[in-house]
Amino acid sequence: MRHLLSTKTLSRDDAILLLDVAEDMADVQEREVRKLPTLRGKTVVNLFFEDSTRTRISFEAAAKRLSADVINFSAKGSSVSKGESLKDTAQTLAAMGADAVVVRHHASGAPQTLATSGWIDAGIINAGDGTHEHPTQALLDAFTIRRRLHGAASRGHDLDGVTVTIVGDILHSRVARSNVWLLETLGATVTLIAPPTLLPVDLSGWPATIGFDLDAAIDAGPDVIMMLRIQAERMNAAFFPNTREYSRRWGLDDERLARLGTASIVMHPGPMNRGLEISAAAADSPRSTVREQVANGVSVRMAALYLLLSGGDREDAER
Repeated sequence: MRHLLSTKTLSRDDAILLLDVAEDMADVQEREVRKLPTLRGKTVVNLFFEDSTRTRISFEAAAKRLSADVINFSAKGSSVSKGESLKDTAQTLAAMGADAVVVRHHASGAPQTLATSGWIDAGIINAGDGTHEHPTQALLDAFTIRRRLHGAASRGHDLDGVTVTIVGDILHSRVARSNVWLLETLGATVTLIAPPTLLPVDLSGWPATIGFDLDAAIDAGPDVIMMLRIQAERMNAAFFPNTREYSRRWGLDDERLARLGTASIVMHPGPMNRGLEISAAAADSPRSTVREQVANGVSVRMAALYLLLSGGDREDAER
């Protein structure tokens, strides 16, 4: 794997391989010493042009547990705030000998530009670009679903026959886009539920069913319901009357939680707006995987860095 920019281009075999390697990495986290020497001598740069807590810390923990050297670069307080271009930043990192660059950027396509421009000869991982994609989030979501369904026997499994309902701000969500493509590749059936104003104008190419009624979707008994955060920071207009109206019609409240099947999984990529898209009871219920998603994110990102940089085979990851 040279780069990880999108889930749309991942084959089923590649996706399952990455999830299986993540299982090996999760096993490492159960050891007394939770480190592998696999990437010793490699340098991983976290290049973040947007604020982030979970994703940046998760990638940092993943790289350090693989014994890589980590450089955290934040646009705030850097030369970027003085007008330095993405090209100049990339060439500076190249001069420092970066082996992998984890990129989070407000502009859709920025990681693709880094990967194809020739400015830097390093593996690029997309950690979220604009409203485009966030592939490692989708991979950790799929990893979490697979573990909930198959437990210790997860290795080798896809998600054939699993029904997933994704609810909320689809328009601005890179998580939704990456999940739609990956879940379809793994065999799941995806339904998108949102106000009409929070759906992209053209969904003709998306492998998903579109709906507007959350109650009907819950009554259909999905295996997984994934609530998305309302991304107010990306909104430059009024997409719904008010937060109270949104919560009443498209929030996972206590009453809707009670109507979900007992085996249904409740997910949220975080950070959560409790009381808006999800109630406290739903977020903290035994059906919720919110904390599992955070923990699994480290294993999945370890797998991505390993496959990007090690050049080895899967057996190396198990040692």
